[in-house]
Parts: sequence; structure tokens; C-alpha cells
Amino acid sequence: MVVALGPVCLAPASRPARPPRAEGFGDVGMLTQGIRGATTVNANTREAILEATTELLTAMVEANGIDVQDIASAFFTSSRDLNAEFPALAARQMGWTNVALLCGHEMDVPGALPRCLRILLHVNTEKKASEIVHVYLHGAKVLRPEFQGRSD
Repeated sequence: MVVALGPVCLAPASRPARPPRAEGFGDVGMLTQGIRGATTVNANTREAILEATTELLTAMVEANGIDVQDIASAFFTSSRDLNAEFPALAARQMGWTNVALLCGHEMDVPGALPRCLRILLHVNTEKKASEIVHVYLHGAKVLRPEFQGRSD
């Protein structure tokens, strides 16, 4: 049951909720795109998690020509067998001090890839979704074989 507590003004789905800005005012010509990446980690140790995370972040940034100032946020997940360190610490050690970072665990699906670390970057960019390079390293290449060769 839905109860309205007062007059509600909702924009129809075919129109924006607020009027467009005047041309040239506040238009930056950028979208926020998601960039995915995954890798496997050799062991559940602090060092192995930070090393794998640094390698993956570096590969994602290089493959997409990202300026860290354009990264809006990063979401790190890992399989439940990786808990010796927060992967986001690697980003902080790389100087990502103004990027919003969050860590979590993947769903514990039977048969899922073990010791897997995943990253979703939200990046402000002029690139189209079709121009984004998603990066899958090491054992995680099996997750998205259609991306192989794009980032090698």
C-alpha cells in the first residue's frame, strides 16, 4: 500500500525531472561510466591482497587512460575467502585520497571462483560505454572471456 503525505509532483518518464540548463551553463559533456575489473589473489594475506589490488587498479587506469581526479568512486568486492585486508587500502596507498571507496564480499555462490577480487570504478569520462576497457587478470579471465585481447 502506498500513501502520499502531500502533493507529489513526479515527472513523466519521457521528460527530465528538472528543466534542462541553458546551453553552456554547467554542461561538462561527461558521463559517469562503470569500469569493471577482476583478478585472483595468490593467498589470503595482507601482502597478496594489496599486491593484486594494486596490479588490477593500475591495469584498469592504464587501459582506459584515467586521470585519478575523474574517478568518482570505487567499489571493491572479494570472495569470502579473502579477508586479511581491505582491498581499498591499496588505492589509498596509490594516493587515491579524494576517491570514495567501499569494500564488501561477493555472494557465496557454490562453485564460484575462489580468491577472486573484483573492482567497479565509477569514472567521469567522455568515453562511450562501448569504448570502455574492462580488465580481467589471471584466473579471473574465465569470468568474462569476451573481453580477452582488449586489455592485453
